[in-house]
Amino acid sequence: MNASAKELATGFDLTRLTPEFYDDPYPTYRALRENEPVKRLPNGTVFLTRYDDLVTTYKNTKSFSSDKKREFAPKYGDTPLFEHHTTSLVFNDPPAHTRVRRLIMGALSPRAIAGMEPDIVRLVDGLLDAIAAKGACELIEDFAASIPIEVIGNLLDVPHDERGPLRDWSLAILGALEPVVSPEVAARGNKAVTDFLAYLQTLVARRREKPGNPERDVLTRLIQGEENGERLTEKELLHNCIFLLNAGHETTTNLIGNGLVALDRNPDQKRRLIDNPDMIRTAVEEMLRYESSNQLGNRMTTEAVELGGVMLDAGTSVTLCIGAANRDPAQFTAPERFDIARTPNRHLAFATGAHQCAGMALARLEGAIAISRFLARFPNYAVRDKPVRGGRVRFRGFLSVPCAIG
Repeated sequence: MNASAKELATGFDLTRLTPEFYDDPYPTYRALRENEPVKRLPNGTVFLTRYDDLVTTYKNTKSFSSDKKREFAPKYGDTPLFEHHTTSLVFNDPPAHTRVRRLIMGALSPRAIAGMEPDIVRLVDGLLDAIAAKGACELIEDFAASIPIEVIGNLLDVPHDERGPLRDWSLAILGALEPVVSPEVAARGNKAVTDFLAYLQTLVARRREKPGNPERDVLTRLIQGEENGERLTEKELLHNCIFLLNAGHETTTNLIGNGLVALDRNPDQKRRLIDNPDMIRTAVEEMLRYESSNQLGNRMTTEAVELGGVMLDAGTSVTLCIGAANRDPAQFTAPERFDIARTPNRHLAFATGAHQCAGMALARLEGAIAISRFLARFPNYAVRDKPVRGGRVRFRGFLSVPCAIG
């Protein structure tokens, strides 16, 4: 086993992944964590798998930059994808990151999120009614993917009859963030950015003419800015609207889908949650840890720095493996076990430090409502056949999960 693990670690290359890895990356992550936790890849980048190394990297924004201009220029060239990913909140450093994040967080206040709960409950119950009427369920299409699109659509007050393209745009843009991007994937991503920007320009123009309630309408809040006069530029506004949809869409879809599949595969934990529905909060945290929706993050060193006993030169691209860190036995007892009562559970599914996910409270609320109400309505649900994975390393989820509802 040790020899096999060493071979896995030695041969690991993020640009040459196997079907077995996409199906289950965790044996590889364990091998890397135990043998080469600061792994130098053939292309000169570094891949991190230990919890403590990720926390150090996240919190040291001086030495580890989130600005992606240098990294994305050769990957995307002068394209809409480059403009988008170097303008959105997540791929910028302070002070630009701080200013944009403050405006977005003002629109996602605890009061605003608490006010969304009744609408999310109605949305989920309506989806469950439709599933019950059909008598069967495709867990992603019929349920998990439908929730965040509607929630973010409501946040931006996108008219219901204009939401059709949102999911495909989001999937195309996020698909181009994979370590290896084919010309076809890049072309789809660039077209999605272009089409999305064109739509948002009309939406923003309408909202400027007829503002919504800034307490509930995030787009109006972002347009109006803060009372001190601080506002986003037009480019920042448009690209961060795209970011809000993308950040809140696939990751939350994956949380719901991964969580319900994990319960199906761990019937003792499923029964435990059915018998103790008040455990939903700790259950959601365990779902986020056990099968993190977002598995990878990236930084660039701005100076020579030591990490995990290894010296990194300035300008080194660093990949942070959230999926590996969230199963690090140095941080989590029995990390391969799915335990809905796990506490403490300081997972890194939402990162940590200055770039901790701005929408994590909303994601937790969506996950808790969706999973608890699905389980209460269909306690005997069972996944049929083999679910189809999404074929991505950065965003881990399912494309299709056929499901009997009992």
